[in-house]
Amino acid sequence: MILVFGSLNIDMVMRLEKMPRPGDTALCPHYQMVAGGKGANQAVAAAKAGGSVKLFGTVGEDEFGQIALDALRGSSVDLVGVLVSQDSPTGCATVCVDAQGENMIIVASGANLDARESEIPDFLLTEGTTLLLQMETRPEENWKLIRRAKKLGAKIVLNLAPAQSVPLDVLQSLDFLIINQIEATQLALHLGFEIISPTVSAKRIAAHFGITCIVTLGKQGAMACTFEETWEVKAMEIEAVDTTAAGDAFVGVLAASLDSGMDLPHALRRASTASGLACLSKGAQTSLPTSQQIEKNLTKVPLPRRIG
Repeated sequence: MILVFGSLNIDMVMRLEKMPRPGDTALCPHYQMVAGGKGANQAVAAAKAGGSVKLFGTVGEDEFGQIALDALRGSSVDLVGVLVSQDSPTGCATVCVDAQGENMIIVASGANLDARESEIPDFLLTEGTTLLLQMETRPEENWKLIRRAKKLGAKIVLNLAPAQSVPLDVLQSLDFLIINQIEATQLALHLGFEIISPTVSAKRIAAHFGITCIVTLGKQGAMACTFEETWEVKAMEIEAVDTTAAGDAFVGVLAASLDSGMDLPHALRRASTASGLACLSKGAQTSLPTSQQIEKNLTKVPLPRRIG
């Protein structure tokens, strides 16, 4: 079983020819309103990939909250842990997507800051549970939940997005840390490591804390470092339409694959395939592939290569 503690947002997606610079006013023909949030996206990605998923988070008592919940009700995600705040509006994100499919995102947290780790009971945090977290809720709630889950024996996966500093004991409590290139550099700086490259930073993080550190590398795929070995997985060769949920697809499908008992190399291949497929459609949750779609396209991503 996968427990996701994370955010639920409404995304306002605006498509531009190129990203605005400071001081610019950019015009686009229209916008699209879709359900998003890293917590919700990753929960849906894991569920569509075959995982049994429970989501814990908070929305506002407003129209955006209803839209977010209605979108999730179309998935197989268990929403019993999603609460409604009477004090804060539902989280909202502005997503700018350029002609190459790259994105820039600003998130107004709203009710996501009302999510509390205490809503997850101890009996769900067992050795048979994979706990998945991101950084769009209050960091201190994440840290408390990770410490509690570690004591109770759950497998813990943290997607450090957006990047923030992490207490050393929390890093040591993780089983898997998933970061992108920018987040790898930011975390390495926080830890006082000499910066050579994101991949070198990942190796040092894995070795220092005894965890598996995975760095997503965009079109170059991803690299996974344990204290014993390093794996490299390629990205699917595609023409991207919208990269908005590519990272969430990778994280959610990786969590579902690991939760099912799959070994790391095969889980990486499945996650990379899902990430590529998510780039072929517009939107966030609507672009996430099913288990059948992933399996059908699995051969388009070579098996990961051990490089160390």
